[in-house]
Amino acid sequence: MKKLKRSQRLVDMTQFLLEKPHDLLPLSTFADRYGAAKSSISEDLAIIKEVFEGEGMGELQTLAGAAGGVRYIPRIPKEMALSFVHKLCGQLEHSDRILPGGYLYMSDLLGLPSLMEQAGKIIATAFYGLEIDVVMTVETKGIPLAYATAAQLGLPVVLVRRDHQVTEGSAVSINYVSGSHKSIHTMSLSRRALKEKSRVLIVDDFMKAGGTVRGMVDLLGEFNAEVAGVGVLVESGAVESEERLLHDYVSLVKLSEVDSKERRISAHPGNYFST
Repeated sequence: MKKLKRSQRLVDMTQFLLEKPHDLLPLSTFADRYGAAKSSISEDLAIIKEVFEGEGMGELQTLAGAAGGVRYIPRIPKEMALSFVHKLCGQLEHSDRILPGGYLYMSDLLGLPSLMEQAGKIIATAFYGLEIDVVMTVETKGIPLAYATAAQLGLPVVLVRRDHQVTEGSAVSINYVSGSHKSIHTMSLSRRALKEKSRVLIVDDFMKAGGTVRGMVDLLGEFNAEVAGVGVLVESGAVESEERLLHDYVSLVKLSEVDSKERRISAHPGNYFST
């Protein structure tokens, strides 16, 4: 790489760190990349660290020693997360989102990369510090959120299939009961997709009674895998506690009311903000 001015080096170094969340990067990586002394690199990183933490972009961890270096951890302060979620609630409360049967149209929001990136960062922050190997979701509208979360954690994504695909090789399939409709469905996961005893973060876009997530939890049991946590973008508040099949989860938004007759939707910050 050609010799850069310090201001240029700071910009490039920041971008380099943002693209490699959770990766431990030795100082020699930057020294070789910019042809600069490690002391200069350390001074640059101190500036970047101050900006990251001051602007709520996350933290820059420094590990000393021969095997040390720096690691960027994306995190978002709760006050910034709450501001984002309030705006999201406002978008969800538009009456034209109500579909026949009381369903809520969310596909346009789930298709916005900037919105998913921010939501993924909040979910990643919620599970910061836990030992996680992969992010899992079922092949539906929650895929963008799962990838956004995994990107912030520097982890791979595992997709659970509704139907077994021949291109997946041998797979484990289970039946599960929908929590809201009490109907039986099937989900499948390739044996090659997940290592045994992995720690898994389950992410989904919407949860009503929790039947789909409960199915994924049961499926993980077939792999001797462990659930590290469950994060959902929106949860329904129309389900009684005793009817809910899952109680240990983090939600960003809670729908307290979807009134099809009155064309009224009420959305509030989820349980992530109650802790």
